[in-house]
This record gives sequence, structure tokens and C-alpha cells, in this order.
Amino acid sequence: MIGLSAVLVMLFLGRIAGISGITWGAMTGPLSERGWRAAFLLGLLAAPLLVLALTGTAPEQTVPSSMPGMIVAGLLVGFGARLGSGCTSGHGVCGLARLSPRSLVAVLTFMATAILTVFVLRHLP
Repeated sequence: MIGLSAVLVMLFLGRIAGISGITWGAMTGPLSERGWRAAFLLGLLAAPLLVLALTGTAPEQTVPSSMPGMIVAGLLVGFGARLGSGCTSGHGVCGLARLSPRSLVAVLTFMATAILTVFVLRHLP
């Protein structure tokens, strides 16, 4: 679904479907650009409701963290997305598909950081 949405956004709007860029543009971009961006973000938020309507079961996600920890993590992810000129969907799905060297470096950095983080959290006291 993510790949399909990336193709459709590129095909019909000529834009990259990176979530951080879409979110930032929905808040700060020109008014003429905000409509499709808001619709895209609302579609992401509505997806679990659609799953519930179709299956009768709501998707469940359990995150073993405190609310302050989740807020700090969210702020760090947002900061990293701005600093890295895009998020995992922008670089990983769209950038790699366009053979962008910058996206390749970003994805390798994301993966190395994720591997290191899991190792530290699971194997070090």
C-alpha cells in the first residue's frame, strides 16, 4: 500500500510521498498544496477505521513505553527527519526507487542506527 501510494502521488501530483515532507507542507506550504496533503494524512489516520469496518476487528499495537518517552521519541524522529531531509518513507520507498545516492546513504544510516539501538537496548545492562 505504501509503494502504491508513492506511485500514485508521483504519477498524479509529481511529488514524493515522504510523510515528513507531506506533513510539513500541510502545515507550512502554500494553500494550494495543503488540500492533497491533508487528504493523504487523513487517509493514514482513517486506515485503521477502514480495517475495523471491513473485518470487525481493530488493529492493535502495543508500545512498551511511557507517554513522556514516546513524546521525546516523536520529537527526536521529527528532528531527524528534518535534519536528514526526509523520513524513512521518503528516502526508503521513494528515494531508493529513484536511485538517489543521498537516499541510499540515509537508508544505510537508518538501518545501522536501528541495529545498534536494538543491540544496546537488548544486550547491554
